Amino acid sequence: MNIIKDIKSLDVGKVISDYSLKEHTTYKVGGKSICAVVVNDIESLITLLKYLKEYNIKHMVLGNGSNVIFNSSKYDGVIIKLDNFNNLSIINNKITVGAGYMLNKLALRVSRLGLSGLEFATGIPGTVGGALYMNAGAYKTDMGYVVRSVKVLTDKFEVKTLSNKELDFHYRSSFFQKHKDYICLEANITLSYGDPIEIMNLIDERKKRRLETQPLEYPSAGSVFRNPTSTFAGKLIEDIGYKGKSVGGAMVSQKHANFIINTGNATGEDIKELIHQIKEKVKEKYNIDLKVEQEFIE
Repeated sequence: MNIIKDIKSLDVGKVISDYSLKEHTTYKVGGKSICAVVVNDIESLITLLKYLKEYNIKHMVLGNGSNVIFNSSKYDGVIIKLDNFNNLSIINNKITVGAGYMLNKLALRVSRLGLSGLEFATGIPGTVGGALYMNAGAYKTDMGYVVRSVKVLTDKFEVKTLSNKELDFHYRSSFFQKHKDYICLEANITLSYGDPIEIMNLIDERKKRRLETQPLEYPSAGSVFRNPTSTFAGKLIEDIGYKGKSVGGAMVSQKHANFIINTGNATGEDIKELIHQIKEKVKEKYNIDLKVEQEFIE
């Protein structure tokens, strides 16, 4: 069976053989996948998924790779890319946007128009689809506050629209994490009106603070752990003496202890080991189970 040849014959989009996950994740770790397919449209996506499921071929949708950790070994499967799902419509304060559109790009665009509600997202380097999956957020707000509905492809290959209530948004969690066969296609977002100058001043101020307090000069995937209800994950990690701690090329940032950075030659295994150690030590010392925001891909 020649998977790449078969997929090319389906004519569903651009096929990239030996797709490097290291080059397409923000941690800059991972081996190669069999291939990546940049699908043309919904019909192409359905055709591809039917083929992959019929032959039981491992696969996953990958956005900007900003919240995933791959092993250094080969990912023995197919990566699906929704880059072509990048439509954008802005009518008054109502936004319709494709899952492949970059969230930070969208947030900046609407903020400059004086639309408020996505200011938190200007520093999040993920796609809209990835942000919906994770219910990405910052500054005590998240996608769940602004998303009205999402067009999805179900596990039965049906296109339907789920309302905000059905999407079950909670702190860094959503319906999609429990229904991994559902795929985000497009989001409907409602924002409020604001003063573009005030909005952009707030964004600039937060950007300056991020540059001062976060290790943005190194590959990372943002905050590693969710904050427990009573404290901050970064403080717990500092308190167990893990600030600056390394495993291979992975290191707990000296700037912000809830960031693990790739100092140059880290592997996914290094990052996982460091995460495992932190979880174990925090549990041992404080009896708190830290929840990982990032996703391990086998």
